[in-house]
Amino acid sequence: MSRTWRDAAEEALYGPGGFYLRTEGPAGHFRTSVHASPLYARAVAALLTRVDRALGHPATLDFVDVGAGRGELTSGVLDALEPAVAARTRAYAVERAGRPEALDSRVEWAAEIPATVDGLLFANEWLDNVPVDVVEVDEDGIARLVLVREKDGTETLGEPLAPGPDSDWLARWWPLTDEPGSRAEIGRTRDEAWARAVDAVRGGLAVAVDYAHHAGRRPPFGTLTGFRDGRECRPVPDGSCDITAHVALDACAGPGSVLLTQREALNSLGVTGGRPPLALATTDPAGYVRALASAGEAAELTARGGLGDFGWLLEPVGVAPDALLVDIADHEEQ
Repeated sequence: MSRTWRDAAEEALYGPGGFYLRTEGPAGHFRTSVHASPLYARAVAALLTRVDRALGHPATLDFVDVGAGRGELTSGVLDALEPAVAARTRAYAVERAGRPEALDSRVEWAAEIPATVDGLLFANEWLDNVPVDVVEVDEDGIARLVLVREKDGTETLGEPLAPGPDSDWLARWWPLTDEPGSRAEIGRTRDEAWARAVDAVRGGLAVAVDYAHHAGRRPPFGTLTGFRDGRECRPVPDGSCDITAHVALDACAGPGSVLLTQREALNSLGVTGGRPPLALATTDPAGYVRALASAGEAAELTARGGLGDFGWLLEPVGVAPDALLVDIADHEEQ
């Protein structure tokens, strides 16, 4: 049976036996910034501490990790916080899979984003797994929905894309030429998912981090792909692999939001990748080795052409954004 990519991916990722419900979790198949280094959790903890300060140190400070995998980031952030801040922090790991048995007891496991958030909502590589429809231009220059067979990933072209919200989204955010074979992923479902997440934040900050592209630089043939066992693979919506596509973060961005690269964001949070002074090798050899290893991890997180090119979308709610991450005078508000 052939279905749209949106329907097929929803079932393959989150249906019975779906990829994200499997025992090994995402970390069994690919490595995100969370898994690359504990420096990432420390940087998010530093950001949460800035949010806490901007909110006036509330009695309860929320940290919501959306698309939490097996709770690795949530636990890492709690461990990295100053004890006084950690004692006031209510941490949620939001994921459709069941709660891992060994998860830190301080973490609340939830299938949905809490109704209200006062603090930091952080979504690392969540939006790329919100399923989207795919369109392709046929030989006559007409954009048609792409259908996929669940069993083996074989694609066929379906009906022309009808006028409506999806075609309006394409016209605004990813206009296609009439070149046969041109493709686009319709990001409207992600815009709506992110808007719902931001709506839950009563005060503080919402952050989405993901593979991203922007208007004027959209990939001409789309980005839909699969991942299995640490390698990119052909996307087959049978539950055996991740189904992912890069995110049009500029389309998700609301008024007053800020778009940065991960390199810029982490640099502002103290993750720079600079090598330790050589003199430290003489005065504290063990400390030098630790600092050198940390510098290598920071370099990976901020690398050009790699994790450092990920997009960060910041949506402040009721707080001044320049107190949270960077001096936004250096960056264009959306």
